[in-house]
Amino acid sequence: MQLYNTIIVEDEPIAAEILSDYISQVPFLKNIAICSDALYAMEILQKEKVDLMFLDIHMPKIKGMEFIKMIKNPPQIIITSAYNEYALQGFELGVLDYLLKPIEFNRFLMAVNKLTHQNNMTSSNQPVFPNEKPSIFFNVNKKRIRVLLDDILFIEGLKEYVKIYTTNGKTIVTKTQLSHLENELGKSGFLRIHRSFIVPKNKIDAYSAADVEIQGRNIPIGRGYKELIQSLMEATNNR
Repeated sequence: MQLYNTIIVEDEPIAAEILSDYISQVPFLKNIAICSDALYAMEILQKEKVDLMFLDIHMPKIKGMEFIKMIKNPPQIIITSAYNEYALQGFELGVLDYLLKPIEFNRFLMAVNKLTHQNNMTSSNQPVFPNEKPSIFFNVNKKRIRVLLDDILFIEGLKEYVKIYTTNGKTIVTKTQLSHLENELGKSGFLRIHRSFIVPKNKIDAYSAADVEIQGRNIPIGRGYKELIQSLMEATNNR
């Protein structure tokens, strides 16, 4: 099992202690430092190999978002904050996840488990077409089928398979894990809203506490995703 080095950047001792305790319960994580401000964290990043950083937003001296922009080669970042209005900005900066305080352990596990899925990403095997619209290839009946990301309405997980629903009414079924696609598409504007569903943010026509609507289809929001979706939608509305 690969071991990931983590650091906690948090100026509240109790919050830092909770994260440290959570990390100690995960076999593939090892915390190497607790930093009370971004300057100390920068020093650690320069000296140590850090795979994952837990970062609070409201920090002394340098705020969390500004700190992310300062780092030349950042590790994976999970934001930990009591404020939801920065969620969209965080994801635009490529963070792995955004955890709202108080953080429950099961939500923490959901976030850090994304690290293990990174090793299974297949984007490096995707052919590249310069000046073409972003796309992804799926294995279907011994063929590689290209699908434009903008044509995807939503993706449904079916145990060992996923089903991709497209704007032209066609569906594609391929053998892969939904978690693999979550990591591969996360930086392209896609959100996992349920253990069985991923949706593109720009296709959401309406939403409630229970579901999102995409072209007349109601897709449920999972219990563990409600706060994240609510914060992202509110952040979008406030822009």
